[in-house]
Amino acid sequence: MKRLFVIFALTIVTMSASAQLLYKISGKGLSSPSYIVGTYHLAPASFADSIPGMRKAMADCQQTYGELVMEEMLGADSLAVLQQALMLPEGMTLEKLFTADEMSRLNAYMKEVLGMDLTNPLLSQQMGKMTPVALSTTLSLLNYMKRTGRIDVQNGIDSYFQKEAVAQGKGIGGLETIAFQIKTLYQGMSLERQKEQLMCLVDNAAFMDDMTDRVVKAYFAQNLDAIKEALDTKMHNNCDSTPEEEAALIDNRNADWLTKMPAIMAQKPTLFAVGAGHLPGEKGVLNLLRKAGYTVEGVK
Repeated sequence: MKRLFVIFALTIVTMSASAQLLYKISGKGLSSPSYIVGTYHLAPASFADSIPGMRKAMADCQQTYGELVMEEMLGADSLAVLQQALMLPEGMTLEKLFTADEMSRLNAYMKEVLGMDLTNPLLSQQMGKMTPVALSTTLSLLNYMKRTGRIDVQNGIDSYFQKEAVAQGKGIGGLETIAFQIKTLYQGMSLERQKEQLMCLVDNAAFMDDMTDRVVKAYFAQNLDAIKEALDTKMHNNCDSTPEEEAALIDNRNADWLTKMPAIMAQKPTLFAVGAGHLPGEKGVLNLLRKAGYTVEGVK
């Protein structure tokens, strides 16, 4: 169970014809340019060397900001808060929350992914009291690992940029707090809506696998437009995120970051490493920076 919470902590961070992930931010009185790079939690640290201009950007910047300070997120206190947020209220279990038919479908999916289901006492003890959104995230990750074997959760690209900055004696920071991300990502929906979303995963496994594969392929191709297109794919039913849910997960956070980034960049040239899904689109960080008066150019 402790390992599951470490996986959550390391993956709590999410995702113009854009065939690059790294962008230079200049103008509007900045004495030196800053940079922003799109990350993806399924990508290994080694992928950073495949991003054109990445080494120079890291060398030129004097500090690195992520969505969170990754080292703080892995601290005992943060993991304890996360663990509490991922568990159902006292006395509640998934078997009490779901109907017999829903449990049958959930168990069938878990059997496919894990080789066992919640009728196994050990697995039930570990996962039977998790919130639906926590279980959904866990199963999605474990399913991807089973299908591809490509996730190294402790050496991901998000952590890499901050570790490199620390190793070079540079500062690091976060655009958000751990408490905010936990509340937004794991406590922002009612249990009924979480339950609905988990069953969407269970009942539409092939669709979900295809969407994940498209996002991963687009990321490694460094194509932001393709990432956004994959993330925006709709099923046209209650499995789709509502406008309010999308705003809470992406748009509102992007807007909030834009209230903080100018002062950070004015202080020191900064490398921002955030989920790639936050960069493209009308309400994406790249466009918001341009609207704020900065020059934003893809690094090739």
